Amino acid sequence: MSRKIVSLLLAIVMTASMLTGCGKKAALDETGTSDDTYTEEGTLTDEVVDEEYDSDGAYQESMENGSADLENGRQSEENKYKSEAAEADVYADSAAMKESLAEDYDVPRYADDYVPYNGEEYSNTEENPFYSVKENPLSTFSADVDTASYTNIRRMIREGYYIDEIPAGAVRIEEMLNYFSYDLKRPGGNTPFGVTTEVADCPWNRSSELFMVGISTKEIDFSKAPPSNLVFLLDVSGSMSDEDKLPLLQKSFSMLTDNLTGKDRVSIVTYASDVQVILDGAKGSDKDRILGAINGLFAEGGTNGGEGIQTAYDLAEDYFIKGGNNRIILATDGDLNIGLTSEEELEALITKKKESGIFLSVLGFGTGNIKDNKMELLADKGNGNYSYIDSEKEARKVLVKEMGATLMTVAKDVKFQVEFNPEIVESYRLIGYENRVMDDFDFKDDTKDAGEIGAGHSMIALYEIVPARNSAKGGKDSIALKYQDDYVTNTSQFKTEDKASHEIGKNSEYCTVKIRYKEPDQTKSRESEYPVKGSDYTQKPSQDLQFAACVAQFGMLLKNSRYANDSNIEDVIDRLSELDLRDEYRKEFYILVKQAGGYRGYLEVEDF
Repeated sequence: MSRKIVSLLLAIVMTASMLTGCGKKAALDETGTSDDTYTEEGTLTDEVVDEEYDSDGAYQESMENGSADLENGRQSEENKYKSEAAEADVYADSAAMKESLAEDYDVPRYADDYVPYNGEEYSNTEENPFYSVKENPLSTFSADVDTASYTNIRRMIREGYYIDEIPAGAVRIEEMLNYFSYDLKRPGGNTPFGVTTEVADCPWNRSSELFMVGISTKEIDFSKAPPSNLVFLLDVSGSMSDEDKLPLLQKSFSMLTDNLTGKDRVSIVTYASDVQVILDGAKGSDKDRILGAINGLFAEGGTNGGEGIQTAYDLAEDYFIKGGNNRIILATDGDLNIGLTSEEELEALITKKKESGIFLSVLGFGTGNIKDNKMELLADKGNGNYSYIDSEKEARKVLVKEMGATLMTVAKDVKFQVEFNPEIVESYRLIGYENRVMDDFDFKDDTKDAGEIGAGHSMIALYEIVPARNSAKGGKDSIALKYQDDYVTNTSQFKTEDKASHEIGKNSEYCTVKIRYKEPDQTKSRESEYPVKGSDYTQKPSQDLQFAACVAQFGMLLKNSRYANDSNIEDVIDRLSELDLRDEYRKEFYILVKQAGGYRGYLEVEDF
């Protein structure tokens, strides 16, 4: 069936709907139906449709015939694609076929079988498996305080995506977890962060327990913070012309500008087909000049992001403030098509430039052609953080409310290494952080890059752990272990079974958490360690752990994780309904989960 025929069928169905609807409205008016049976848009309410339209056999038959013709046409096209797939190995799955059809035949958003066209790019990673503690006692990973994945998923759900339509690569559970704040221990002593640990039963697997480790840093008054040398690197290419891109970018950076002072310096670099420096080292107090430059931007041309990045680093070096906050803030949809465009080229450039002591943070904007993989890479390799801005409210959260966390690094190259005790834990699985996992030997290697933590940040990690059924010991290796002598380096996946009853003394240890980090201007790491004792286990988990478990389970359902067992979204909704959703962001998450589960009513944060 040709595209013209499918389009014609769509037009026939929609025209029949409008004509019949108009006739029905007139008939109802003649019988005295009041105006309040219509919405503000002039369409009939669901109640009237249910009562009146169902009795109209001709209308029903017309709509059903039109819908059937449309579906038959689409089915014919899908069959054709399946046949081609068998010969050419293209459109290998139904989702890809539907995405192609949605693009080619302009399927409207309200079609029941709509799968959104995805010109966006995500780096899909395999979930972390279970590891046997006897064979793999160490789990090593880099800190991560990015939040882009959560806000991007929020955008998709608000646009009407169903839970099985969200790309698995867009779901990074660690970024979902770390979007929210937690009531964690505050820093004390000489360390820049406090550490919280807790163990409880796992809500989606009765065979397991859930172990949480969290860190938090001191909040700062940004007005009393060291001076900032900021370079706004702004994408003004043609792909940024949409309302949720450049116009939202301008509002976002205007909010940030309002909070700068005379001690700060601001430069602005724009890039499209070429690169321009439109502001060179202005004082933060010169707001009219900065805002004038921001508000005068317009979008057109290609995307020479590579040259833009190089120019931004040059400017940041020109105005470098020793002991200050030297940072480039890149705002883009990530679509680079001129100059350096591949992930490998960008990684090489940023890895070299970050040695200058200049941090690179990334703000993502827009829909339809987001290059999430490139933006995450840039922030990761540039010692910065990655946020996705889907609204003015989110811009205010990232650039005003959490300004210190976004702009002020208090610890860099933060690494975690957890050593599990085989007498207590049989196997473990790190939930999320797939692209942050490190080699165990990299933990003490100060040349290895890791994540950065900002002022006022909180970060948590969750492990699903299986209690031990027996214990064993063995030989030696080059990494000294606390709980066993032998470290066998081969990896293995571990299948969970029914949880064996076990008793753990209060002084027995599940594991020991080691954390290494550098001061922002230092090259040598400091290290601290925190044993997790049996007293950390509780049958009444904290609100934070319960909420984090809901977020993690929702993320696993979005990824269609094999580790979610038989759980479903209703499980998450039920548990969330019993929690104290103490702030607007947790309440908003509850609404989001309900919408992803199929709830189509209108809810506000104030409803909870």
